[in-house]
Amino acid sequence: MIASSNMVIVATLLLLMSAASHVASFSHVSSAEKRNCWLHSQATDLEMTNNGRSTTESPSFVIALTREEGKNGKLNKALQSNSNIKQIISSSSGSAMEVNEIPCIAHADGPDSDNLGKTLSSSDFDYVAITSPEAAKVFATAWIDEGRPKVGSVAAVGKATQEALKAYGIDVAFVPSKATAATLVKELPTLEEATNEGRSTSLLYPASAKAQDTLQNGLEERGFIVTRLNTYDTVTATWTPEEESLAKSTTVACFASPSAVKAWVKNTTQLDCPRALAACIGETSFAACKKNGWKEEDIFYPEKPGIDGWAESVANALQCLSENKC
Repeated sequence: MIASSNMVIVATLLLLMSAASHVASFSHVSSAEKRNCWLHSQATDLEMTNNGRSTTESPSFVIALTREEGKNGKLNKALQSNSNIKQIISSSSGSAMEVNEIPCIAHADGPDSDNLGKTLSSSDFDYVAITSPEAAKVFATAWIDEGRPKVGSVAAVGKATQEALKAYGIDVAFVPSKATAATLVKELPTLEEATNEGRSTSLLYPASAKAQDTLQNGLEERGFIVTRLNTYDTVTATWTPEEESLAKSTTVACFASPSAVKAWVKNTTQLDCPRALAACIGETSFAACKKNGWKEEDIFYPEKPGIDGWAESVANALQCLSENKC
């Protein structure tokens, strides 16, 4: 009886030691493993078994496209064709990539939206500065509604904005070497005709209500006369339960604006999940991520803004995850 009792005690101790070892090993998992904990738990809940083997595999890389609905197609296409991303997926045993559209922002009328058409018809400007595809859409719509009045030379920040304007039949006279408002401020030439007439170069700036004053203040410091109209606004998109679920599983979130960054933070604050890595289209969104609590080593962005560089930033984030460095 004593021997039997001792054997029971020994077996109990071994079970306790095994459980303690399991807890200890979990406390030392890598940050990448922690980032995927939610994914693995969901897969366990949903998996079906066949001869003891799981038939459900959870993707290791889950990417969120956060532009407004319907405007994520170009980035998605670039991700699917990026050779570095393909190499990372193929070299990461058992890994897969999932791309989800989770819009963070929606657009609404700005306080000056009704004044844009009237201003185009009644005022002459040397330049019109358009800083985003959405600003291009708002400007072009007002311009067409007013009967396509003559406007000054159009300056577009970035290739995507230039293409958006051309789609409406608007010629672009100037594009800065880098798709930022700060670069446009430095590079936009004053109008020689205005100088010869002894007046300042005038510029119309149809902007987002949330846009910073970088362009306006910078050009005014150079002597431009800037008329800013807040023609549209960006608001936080309301997520469905399905979108919340997708956000919880995201390992890399793609941002094209500070508004999208802020909206992601606002919508994920109440979700029980680790913060995804950030892949930004450029340095403006990078700065917004830093301001909103991301560690610098968890943010990836290209030196020159654009879709291809943005996709490469996603590749860099995936590489960091695959090497368990993030």
